[in-house]
Amino acid sequence: MPISAKNLRTNEQIRIPQIRLIDHENNQMGVLSTIEAIRMAREAGLDLVEVAPNNSPPVCRIMDYGKWKYNQKKKDHKAKVKQHQVVLKEVRLRPKIDSHDQEVKMKKAREFLEKGNKVQFTMLFRGREMAHVNLAAEIFNGIVEELQDVGKVEMPARQQGKRMAMVMTPEHKTPSVKPAQTDEVSV
Repeated sequence: MPISAKNLRTNEQIRIPQIRLIDHENNQMGVLSTIEAIRMAREAGLDLVEVAPNNSPPVCRIMDYGKWKYNQKKKDHKAKVKQHQVVLKEVRLRPKIDSHDQEVKMKKAREFLEKGNKVQFTMLFRGREMAHVNLAAEIFNGIVEELQDVGKVEMPARQQGKRMAMVMTPEHKTPSVKPAQTDEVSV
């Protein structure tokens, strides 16, 4: 039974006269008065915690509330650490980009993709450069070929006014499974 740590009533905060009780060993104790349940929790050195307030009668459990809250906080922290948020990184280019400048930008884009981030390539046009949209398409094709081992195209190159954009996502390769080695001994 998953319980959230938000707004759980404990001990004297529970003001309903009758509750359904689960003891500290997960045994159903049945419907008891709240006062009797609090007395049982105190005798065990634990807390009475309302875990299902919407039931009729509400369900309460005898547990160490402080320890439970501490464990929940640790679980939440572990879950937060494990999650990876995908970030959209942008690499800006120009149609007249030098080959060395393009290599530097491709190296950076490769790093972004290897870290698991999406990369948006944006080609900016100024003035008469709009006449050379085919040059931009060639550059984008070269980018796709160069980065195909670490990423795949999510959104192909599209022109939007004076800019052309393309988005690549990281390629998640499944690790190859090595066959189990068998130790054969001939006798």
